[in-house]
Amino acid sequence: MRQLDIYRTADEARFNRFHGSVLFWCALIIIFDGYDLAVAGIALPSIMQEMGVDATSAGFMVSSALFGMMFGAIFLGTIADRIGRRWAIAICILLFSVFTAAAGFTNDPVSFSITRFLAGLGIGGVMPNVVAQMTEFSPRRIRGTMVTLMFSGYSVGGMLAAVLGKGLIESHGWQSVFLAAGLPVLLIPVVLRVLPESMPFLIRKGRLDELKQVLARMEPSYRPQDTDRFALPEPDKGGDAPIGKLFQDGRAFSTLMFWVAFFMCLFMVYALSSWLAKLMASAGYSLGSALTFVLVLNFGAMVGAIGGGWLADRFQIKHVLVGMYALAAVSITLLGQPMPTALLFVVVALAGASTIGTQIVTYAYAGQFYPMAIRGTGIGWASGVGRSGAILAPILIGVLVSMALPLQQNFLAIAVPAVIATIAVAMIDQRRSASAVAAAGSDVARVQARERSAA
Repeated sequence: MRQLDIYRTADEARFNRFHGSVLFWCALIIIFDGYDLAVAGIALPSIMQEMGVDATSAGFMVSSALFGMMFGAIFLGTIADRIGRRWAIAICILLFSVFTAAAGFTNDPVSFSITRFLAGLGIGGVMPNVVAQMTEFSPRRIRGTMVTLMFSGYSVGGMLAAVLGKGLIESHGWQSVFLAAGLPVLLIPVVLRVLPESMPFLIRKGRLDELKQVLARMEPSYRPQDTDRFALPEPDKGGDAPIGKLFQDGRAFSTLMFWVAFFMCLFMVYALSSWLAKLMASAGYSLGSALTFVLVLNFGAMVGAIGGGWLADRFQIKHVLVGMYALAAVSITLLGQPMPTALLFVVVALAGASTIGTQIVTYAYAGQFYPMAIRGTGIGWASGVGRSGAILAPILIGVLVSMALPLQQNFLAIAVPAVIATIAVAMIDQRRSASAVAAAGSDVARVQARERSAA
């Protein structure tokens, strides 16, 4: 009988076509997810004009999707640990594709808000699931890079929305950019066939033949045998109350700090995503120029996410995040100051790198912090709690915009959460993370092996 450690196999595997396939499909899903999320902010000036709503009402309309994302992240992130990650991802794609397209057929604020809420369930639910998927199937030495590279698709989706929005809205109306979002529903059969199922889930369900196939694709040197046995460490056996496991084994305080960081980060992300175009338009820029700022914001986010992931694989990810949140506080504050347009583009890119990019690295950190069996639950709850910040941001900034305050005060209100997030991440206990425990266990195993060899 051969006892196999699925963790070590995943950690030590060399990057191959299997890993590339998981990266490609997860990134593609996130691109569409990012498009669906950004499209409301891109179309917001046109929607406000056509529906005749003020800034405060528009803030509530945008927040309807974010409210749905809160429930989606918690429910669909948690349920994936019970029904399997592939089906949870497929359900999310169905929700955000169908109901984002449906929003394009609405002509009043109420029906628009309802369809965006339902789309938000899928938009919010898919994020923790693809992060958990990418974290589980990435080699440890490049895990941070792969997760953030995958999640940079979120920024690609935002840029796609900005590029399409500049042409489609002027020629076909704001509805066209929403209707285009229905295409990803065609991906569902492919996702169910191509993506591997979570390994702890397969073990708990007794689907060992399927698990052996996944391991053979992930590590080609593995040769399945009938006598192979797979065991889960105690933290990864799941159970009837996975939420409670987020607060066990010394993780309680760090879990709360993750929730604070997610709240503050998502506040900044959705404040900028929802209102940057409108704020720049009110500062005297044309609609085309204002949408260019959104494009630059998302380009900076992609660079920040990939760069942050690269740094996280070389330095402790916690320290990288502290620096990124501090940069967010500085860059967002500077957005409200008068400066040459070229320099403003640079500052907008830095703001994107240190907010949307930092959000992606924060997801990666949460994915590394929690054990496999509760990873979807841990990321889902952090993301779900954080959505309350995302819900609050468009409403609060909308109120500030309606008060016609100076531009500096609007951006200062977005920058304050960065300071709080910096403190929260600094207080997370890295020693309690699953990655640190696994690394310590590997070190002990190597020492014991050397001792046995010496004996």
